[in-house]
Amino acid sequence: MLESIQKIAVLYDASQAVLSTFDLDGVLNEILSIIRDYFQLHNGTVLLMDKDKQEVYVRKQFGRSEENIGYRIPLGQGIIGAAAKLKRPVYAPDVSKDQRYINRVQETKSEVAIPLMVRDEVVGVLDFQSDQLDYFDSGMIDLLTLFSTQASIALENARLYQLERRRAEQLEAINAVARQTTAVTDLDELLTVVCRLILEWFRVDHVAVLLSEADCMRVRAYEGRLTPKVAMGAQLAPGAGLAARALALGKSIIENDVSKVEGYIAGFVETQAEMCVPLIFFGEKLGTLALDSASKNVFESEDIQPLESVADICAAAIQNANHFERIRQLAYVDGLTGIHNRRYFEMRILEELERASRFGGRMSVIMMDIDHFKRLNDEFGHLLGDEVLRGVSTILKHQLRKMDMVCRYGGEEFAVVVPETFGENALTVAEKLRRQVEIYNFPGVPRPVTISCGVADYPIHGNSRDEVVAAADAALYVAKLSGRNRVVAATLKKETSATQG
Repeated sequence: MLESIQKIAVLYDASQAVLSTFDLDGVLNEILSIIRDYFQLHNGTVLLMDKDKQEVYVRKQFGRSEENIGYRIPLGQGIIGAAAKLKRPVYAPDVSKDQRYINRVQETKSEVAIPLMVRDEVVGVLDFQSDQLDYFDSGMIDLLTLFSTQASIALENARLYQLERRRAEQLEAINAVARQTTAVTDLDELLTVVCRLILEWFRVDHVAVLLSEADCMRVRAYEGRLTPKVAMGAQLAPGAGLAARALALGKSIIENDVSKVEGYIAGFVETQAEMCVPLIFFGEKLGTLALDSASKNVFESEDIQPLESVADICAAAIQNANHFERIRQLAYVDGLTGIHNRRYFEMRILEELERASRFGGRMSVIMMDIDHFKRLNDEFGHLLGDEVLRGVSTILKHQLRKMDMVCRYGGEEFAVVVPETFGENALTVAEKLRRQVEIYNFPGVPRPVTISCGVADYPIHGNSRDEVVAAADAALYVAKLSGRNRVVAATLKKETSATQG
């Protein structure tokens, strides 16, 4: 009679655990609490099943060191693995005589492992150990087995609830990514937004976007809490790393313990697990999303589908940004010469002036045009005139630094912006350009082609775009009046005003 009452009490409390919470940790705490209160056991462990790897892993325990949390046991190994594989309780009254026993706690003398079953599927294992030989009698094992039925239902309900809640969050994340990336047309801004959204909505510590460039991949953006080992903009060797492998295979890769991955290339110091999702748009492989975690075993197969949905949205947005950038570049490129046009000049000079003003810097503007270009056109024809324009453009582009900007200002006139260069240095730059044009042998033109240049400095010759350009243009006019094929510096604003007066 007493035994029946005890069984009813255990089952009642187990049912309360099922109904009291859908939080997995809450259910696990209730299970361990019942084991302590009703079975007077000093060591208890709840292990959950990893179906993908066919392993059970320690999820919650009492009476042991916390270092065992996360410890994994393949099905069939040890007392625990045997119970999971056989789908029935396994008891070792004397572990020293049971070859299946895995010695992890020296004080253990007897052990019983009871599978947690839902519809004939193992969802976990309850494991109990004692420092006494043959501590668990048949009555206790039956009672623990009976309790495991209720515990299984509690765990499955919590798992399903957690799964649904996670799916709802993932769906919301997908919608958030779709909303916030659709209108972003600048690629760098887009990649930053993508990283921050994934970091916000998914359980990761760092997010990186690597884009494909020829046979290599380049790190284009990353955000997170980890310490980078690869610099922003770094190019990876062809085929190197998980990101390249995921892109080559065209499918997502999960590695929950990167220390076991042969030839793994660490992007961040603390990375323990990594998931790579390829970015593919209508068959075109654009790059990879790399998600890193400082903890092992955090990624699950259920993460793949929502993250692939995010990757599809991102791939479309990246392609749109690439198309927009190409269109934007075309709008800023002169169709004849291939260098920037006046529209681009107007945009860049304002940016450079603002930067120089903000940081107390200096810059110069060089205005130039081809001497006697109309006569050249009349004498040799417009087709040859076009070739001369292209040739001069190429010379100017190759002689300038990457940070400098050259554009076709209109007709045979060119404009150059040289940041952080002024005074004699700016005149030297202009003289070098003039000389390189003069010595170049233009095919079909029997005489030298020359240019005249006017140079103005900010803020010496003007504080605004109009003032600086006007000063350089006035200097160019003086160069042409003085005989052409020369460089002339602009005069100071007060000198100009006095002359005009």
